[in-house]
Formats: sequence, C-alpha cells, structure tokens
Amino acid sequence: MPPRRAPASPSTLTRSVTLGALRDARRAWRTEQARAHAGLPEPDTDTTLVIGHWAYLGTGYSPGAALLASAIWHRRELDRRFIAEGGC
Repeated sequence: MPPRRAPASPSTLTRSVTLGALRDARRAWRTEQARAHAGLPEPDTDTTLVIGHWAYLGTGYSPGAALLASAIWHRRELDRRFIAEGGC
C-alpha cells in the first residue's frame, strides 16, 4: 500500500512567501548598513558606479599554483606510463 501524504496546506505557501519577503527585507537592511559603514554614497538608479583598477601582475603561475600544477602533471604522467606498460 502506498504511503499516505498529508494534504498541501495553503498556509505553507503563504508562509514561504512571507519568509522570502523577510529574507529580502533583511538583505536590503544589511546592504544599507554595509553601505553606510563603508561611507559609500546613496545608490542612484540613474547611474552605474564602477569601482575597479587593473594592474599587470605578470604571466604564469604563482609559486603555489606552479607547485600544484606540477604535482598534477606528474601524477597524470605516472598514470599514463602505468597504462602504457599494460597496467590495469
């Protein structure tokens, strides 16, 4: 016999919308608090605030990334050799 499921309650749908509205209000409040704390200007819907600065840091891997890439390459090379020699 299949399990019985409880009927869907309209209050569940209402509650989920309410929780979504609370999350949105909380997000807006936190955003406003962070903006005020950082001393940023009031948001203007007619303009776009662009904050950014590009600086050339060089090419290639960082030392940590180079070590990781080398370890991955070495492991894959060992796997290739093992298979070439008739490994599993």
